[in-house]
Amino acid sequence: MVERETMEFDVVIVGAGPAGLSCAIRLAQQAQEKQQELMICVVEKGSEVGAHILSGAVFETTALNELIPDWQTKGAPITTKVSHDEIYLFKNETSAKLLPNFVVPKTFMNEGNYIVSMGNVCRWLAEQAESLGIEIFPGFSAHSLIVENNEVKGIVTGDMGVDKDGQPKDSYMPGMELRAKYTVFAEGCRGHLGKQLIKTFGLDKDATPQHYGIGFKEIWQISPEKHQEGLVVHGAGWPLSEGASGGSFLYHAENNQVVIGLIIDLNYDNPYLSPFDEFQRMKHHPVFAKVLEGGERVSYGARAIAKGGFHSLPKMHFPGGLLIGCDAGTLNFSKIKGNHTAMKSGMIAADAIIEALSSDAPASDLVTYAEKFKSSWVYDELYKSRNFGPALHKFGKILGGAYNMIDQNIFSGSLPFTIKDEVPDHAQMKLKSECTPIDYPKPDGKLSFDKLSSVFLSNTNHEESQPCHLQLADSSIPISVNLAKYAEPAQRYCPAGVYEVAKSEDGQDTFVINAQNCIHCKTCDIKDPSQNITWITPEGAGGPNYPNM
Repeated sequence: MVERETMEFDVVIVGAGPAGLSCAIRLAQQAQEKQQELMICVVEKGSEVGAHILSGAVFETTALNELIPDWQTKGAPITTKVSHDEIYLFKNETSAKLLPNFVVPKTFMNEGNYIVSMGNVCRWLAEQAESLGIEIFPGFSAHSLIVENNEVKGIVTGDMGVDKDGQPKDSYMPGMELRAKYTVFAEGCRGHLGKQLIKTFGLDKDATPQHYGIGFKEIWQISPEKHQEGLVVHGAGWPLSEGASGGSFLYHAENNQVVIGLIIDLNYDNPYLSPFDEFQRMKHHPVFAKVLEGGERVSYGARAIAKGGFHSLPKMHFPGGLLIGCDAGTLNFSKIKGNHTAMKSGMIAADAIIEALSSDAPASDLVTYAEKFKSSWVYDELYKSRNFGPALHKFGKILGGAYNMIDQNIFSGSLPFTIKDEVPDHAQMKLKSECTPIDYPKPDGKLSFDKLSSVFLSNTNHEESQPCHLQLADSSIPISVNLAKYAEPAQRYCPAGVYEVAKSEDGQDTFVINAQNCIHCKTCDIKDPSQNITWITPEGAGGPNYPNM
């Protein structure tokens, strides 16, 4: 039995993203107002706050205006206001049509919003939190739950200095027990502990399956004469073929930089589709190439996105804690935005916790969170866009897009219909015998690149000789089932070259996991057709080190 140091807090928050930091700040603000002593701890698995944050991002300040009204005078890194929007329908590799605004859902319009690095916004939020006396521990992964008498009592941080066989090395340091009256889980999309909580407490029994996309992002330094600060470009259509949906983006940020990306819904059905290669060939379209040519790619990353919306929201409270932000799936897909809704969910969590801690007999299960959430603008916003994703999945890009334009622009999301998508993303995969392989062009090293050089730009690192954090329930399945039936799609859906099928010395197919490459996107945990891969936290500080994504 490992002896662990124990630390006691009023509130432990897992994840220093927009939701977790907003929750912490709101808690500290209210404690100050009430002259209440409150011990708040935030644990973050990244090497620093912001190291694992990847978001587009066009940022809506609604929640921040409530949380820190004077954010501008406090130096928030939110300065590049959106100047105008352009929405394209891409027809093929050379043709695209600029759409008039009236045929586009108004939720896509970004007047009053800002182009930001959410990594840098989170770093700034962390400074605000620390100035309020909140303790933030970067480099510590929340490895497991402490559950006693069916109630969450806190978390255990991951052991450090363990070799690949699970044996202590000379540098071994056991993880700590961080115990709290309430534990808030804000791990982001497909959180490792959030997934366990949903299963343990049956939080999703009244919800449709969560749906996901994988979002790619690169930052480019471009020629000043090509730069239009504040321009936001979104696109739909090519390069995605039949059976795949998603959209592209190009944002002109500050300092002659643009961010370019592609979001691909993970309900695609062709096992030969490679999301990474779709993104790379997308950049050769003239709409993007004319901006990028002569520029330099300076950063790369990818992350899964929870986009099921209103119908996929699980119950967010359970004995001893709360599930917030993208851990619960609060992103508004009709706006392609989740930062403001994540922040608001964290603020509501803080309100429910403060209210409980101020009472004579604090409840273990904060049912008041559900009431507060339902009476907030974030609930109203998600409800109005409840059919947006399901309509696209059920009716396709053209008919689904037409429904969404009518629903959002004419009826403001109040059409009296309920459209649900009950099929999990991994179950959409067709057999390889039913699909045609896709021949992707080789990268040219100027606009398009290979996976390994891309992962290099993400500054990804994991401590050598640690247990593999990508766990197979059955090690035979990748070859006997996934390769035989689906041409082992892990080779293609992973954006970091973690998985490959190689030949052994005796000529047998073997499944290789290059866990060192993992950028913590969680796509494998979601898309594996056999649901055989479980992503768990590696040692703290492992993974990507995004400077300003």
